[in-house]
Amino acid sequence: MELDKRDFDAVVVGSGPNGLAAAILLQQKGLSVLIVEGKSEIGGGLRSAELTLPGFTHDICSAIHPLAAGSPFFKMLPLADHGLTYIYPEIAGAHPFDDGTAAVLKKSVEETASLLGADEQAYLNLMQPVVNDWPLIAPDVLGPLHFPKHPMAMARFGLPALTSAAYLAHRFDTEKAKGLLAGMAAHSMQPLTNVATSAIALVLMACGHLQGWPIPKGGSNSIANALASYFTSIGGKIETDFYVKSMDQLPSSHAVLFDVSPKQLLQIAGHKFSSVYKWQLERYRYGMGVFKVDWALDAPVPFTASECTQAGTVHIGNTMREIAYTEQQTWSGSHPEKPFVLLAQQSLFDSTRAPAGKHTVWAYCHVPNGSTVDMTTSIENQIERFAPGFKEIILARHTMNTAQVEEYNPNYIGGDINCGVIDIGQLFTRPALRWSPYKTSAKGIYLCSAATPPGGGVHGMCGYYAAKRVLKDIFGH
Repeated sequence: MELDKRDFDAVVVGSGPNGLAAAILLQQKGLSVLIVEGKSEIGGGLRSAELTLPGFTHDICSAIHPLAAGSPFFKMLPLADHGLTYIYPEIAGAHPFDDGTAAVLKKSVEETASLLGADEQAYLNLMQPVVNDWPLIAPDVLGPLHFPKHPMAMARFGLPALTSAAYLAHRFDTEKAKGLLAGMAAHSMQPLTNVATSAIALVLMACGHLQGWPIPKGGSNSIANALASYFTSIGGKIETDFYVKSMDQLPSSHAVLFDVSPKQLLQIAGHKFSSVYKWQLERYRYGMGVFKVDWALDAPVPFTASECTQAGTVHIGNTMREIAYTEQQTWSGSHPEKPFVLLAQQSLFDSTRAPAGKHTVWAYCHVPNGSTVDMTTSIENQIERFAPGFKEIILARHTMNTAQVEEYNPNYIGGDINCGVIDIGQLFTRPALRWSPYKTSAKGIYLCSAATPPGGGVHGMCGYYAAKRVLKDIFGH
């Protein structure tokens, strides 16, 4: 079928990892593609800046990238040729406890298991099958609901993955193993008693064992810059400072792909949608927000547990019971005195992030959606608890509450960095119950953001699958 001439074959609104992935796949197929970005620089959640003091480079949103390194699509792109270098800490994640010890996620499944004492075999039994099967199931796990190419492998993953983290923890006897699992599952930003919270933990741990949790040299913007550089090298076009409020602003095209939240999509194109689709988008649920702090430090964080000083990521929350309690409190609308804190210390491994001898640290805790409560003291007290002397080495800090997080990236409604709750009700039906979650009810309009499967994280797979849908629907590929 011959299509009439338009300004572009496709326009992508938003230059986050999913928008970039969608644009790249379409451009690779010989189409003419334009990306429009509302900010002055591309990247969405992949941006870095000197937030505290000159010479200290901080990641504004995402920081550590197990899913980017493990993305089935990104792996196919020559991103190293476009300036992307990953740095792999020896320990992907560490989880300190009040007694001065820590559980760790290392690349070796066996070594990680051996450090869990009485739970060594239980950990091997849980993780070895997931790690062995991951290359077979990754495209299915990181994609829309459909019959898997490897059903037996998918079933082996699905049985533990669809349970709650609280239930899965019953496989373990030690606080170390339970705490390690809880810290991983807390990335899901929901109560650990929720069904399928185990899936997030298993995916993150499998990625750690298969390729580690890397830090992009120079900042998270290095990933966005490499994707953009490759995209333009194959003929793609990017326009920044182009904030879209109406479809009328866009040049003519056969398809428009939106890397935005359902809320924004309704504002821009809601008048074109069917009443049922509109109703579904209006009922889309957003989850907990984040309160984030970046520090410029005079020295590395003085963690009591030596393993934490070798880890790119540190999960601060002590036991499974404590983490489960504080996450449930937050979900219910409270602000815990001792919140679960996700901390990244990129400058330990990437000397470009801070002046010689100085350091940057990135951290956030979960808060109720839309909260404007200042959690700085609570977060710093939690770090001090496991790293006495931390407060004394702070040179400067920069904070962002949920309103500032959303102002910075409008996709993060109420500070929800996952672009919608990833619970069982929205795991497979993001953002609406449809044959294809990427296709809206209006011809030629598609959604490619983290509000579609597989959800949040820097992996580009939402954009990849949305672009595949466009290629099939409109261009006959």
